[in-house]
Amino acid sequence: MKFSCTQENLIQGLAAVSHIATKNVNLPILNNVLIKVEDKSIQLATTNLEIAVTVQVRGKVDEPGECTLPSRLLADYVGLLTGDRVDLTADGETATVSSGSSRTKIKGLPSSEFPLIPKVSRDSSFRVLVSDFRRAVSRVIFAVSPNESRPEISGVLLRFSPDGPNGTLIFAATDSYRLSEARVALHEGGKPAGERSVIVPARTLAEVQRILSSLKDGPDSPATLEIALSDSQILFVYDAVEVVSRTIEGNYPEYRAVIPDKARTFAVLSRDQLIKAVKAAALFSRTGLYDVHFTYEPSEGTLKLSATDSQVGEQEAVLTPTEIKGDQNTITLNYRYLLDGLNAMDLSEVKLQVIDANAPCLITPQAATADYLYLVMPIKV
Repeated sequence: MKFSCTQENLIQGLAAVSHIATKNVNLPILNNVLIKVEDKSIQLATTNLEIAVTVQVRGKVDEPGECTLPSRLLADYVGLLTGDRVDLTADGETATVSSGSSRTKIKGLPSSEFPLIPKVSRDSSFRVLVSDFRRAVSRVIFAVSPNESRPEISGVLLRFSPDGPNGTLIFAATDSYRLSEARVALHEGGKPAGERSVIVPARTLAEVQRILSSLKDGPDSPATLEIALSDSQILFVYDAVEVVSRTIEGNYPEYRAVIPDKARTFAVLSRDQLIKAVKAAALFSRTGLYDVHFTYEPSEGTLKLSATDSQVGEQEAVLTPTEIKGDQNTITLNYRYLLDGLNAMDLSEVKLQVIDANAPCLITPQAATADYLYLVMPIKV
């Protein structure tokens, strides 16, 4: 096997695939990157048996073949080279990497030991704008449950709906204490014939996010991300990078039933002002409870935030919303959950809707488009 390419192309390819290659004592091959050279293509691939990442690297092929080399070691070494061109030759399990006056040998493992990467058909796939995808994932991924005793909520629900001109992709995540849902329009291409749902591991979406952020934007960079589904796998394709992952079996909770369709009281106010008031009250919340008390006074046009800790003291702030309507109301919320949702919103004003102290609080951006909602369960005191 022999090929040559620019240092920049090889670094970018290794950066895309090397992140999921972790130290594995039982399966050392998982530490390695598979380098597969065919007639006109150079492919790098890594896997941790749950996620696999492959990337096509542009270069000149002199001799086809394949080998596996320690992923992190190769990435670190190539990053230190000073020459523009990198030549890599493999003979059996040993590879020689040359660039300028530098020349080194790296020992690998037999490529026959590398796990088979699943193939997902792209005959029926969907496309979404990369900017929309990244925004939606960042709005929901923090709400995924870290407890894998309930695997169905340890991932993010992706629901493909035929609603809209080209269809809609809905992202949802919950840990039973809060719920986050984001909606984006599917781009031109395949439109869902009917609703189809899949639960994707949070780590997979985080890895796709990382790869999208690490790749350089250029005039030829595609604007959309392609997504294809099979019975137990999901495939993400962007430019020369493919990420294939297992999906999580099980039925996602019917979360729409807990979203209030109307509220007794609501307030619209500045997101930045609310974040500062919540952070101030948080300094006086009770350890372990993280409680902040909200008192709606529509007749006075105010929303009061307060917190009391017998060991520290107490804090109270009175805010004047741009709009507040309904009955006098109170609710106590976990400030950490509340801040997560507020930080995920990028509009200047937010709307807080409540029914009573025992029902969830619904938080949405105050805008005409209903593309995001966040729900926080109350602390019952």
